[in-house]
Amino acid sequence: MLTIERSVRYASTFPQVRLNPKAKKLIHPMIRVNHAGELAADRIYAGQMAILGKTSVGPTIQHMWDQEKKHREKFEELIKKYRVRPSFFVPLWEVTAFAMGAVTSLMGQRAAMACTVAVETVIVEHYNEQLRVLQSLEKTEGIEEIMEVIKTFRDEEQEHHDTGIENEAERAPFYDMLSFLIRSACKVGITTAVAL
Repeated sequence: MLTIERSVRYASTFPQVRLNPKAKKLIHPMIRVNHAGELAADRIYAGQMAILGKTSVGPTIQHMWDQEKKHREKFEELIKKYRVRPSFFVPLWEVTAFAMGAVTSLMGQRAAMACTVAVETVIVEHYNEQLRVLQSLEKTEGIEEIMEVIKTFRDEEQEHHDTGIENEAERAPFYDMLSFLIRSACKVGITTAVAL
């Protein structure tokens, strides 16, 4: 797991990518927030697997979790490569995201899938907004790399959303309220992780 201390220590082992000041001002918060988000997604699925791993939906959750682990690893790599400070709230994201995954799973498979749908709805919108911003920048090696990563991950997050719908997320108890609360929590997390 990447911590602020480890990111500083290992940053010197990666070649630094030079970004112009405008790009750096935009890219650093993007990498920071995306790292925090993918770390949170990893922990949500860990919480879901702790409760539902041995049920019929376990293999589906495991597949999505495996993709999220790769997403997290890629953003840990980008944090080092672009020398971006991780969010100060990484420990908080780890605990709260695991709890979110576990608690919704305790409510049942449909509630766990409702959690997935709510989270992925916000993340797909977030990634689409980032892509719109990146398209306005001069296409340098760094910008193109980050755009490609975001496009790929956005598409996989959309697949997770669709998987949740296929697994009856919308039939979860109190779906609308649950979805609203989770989407709101994700938006607060995004806003916080961009700056801190």
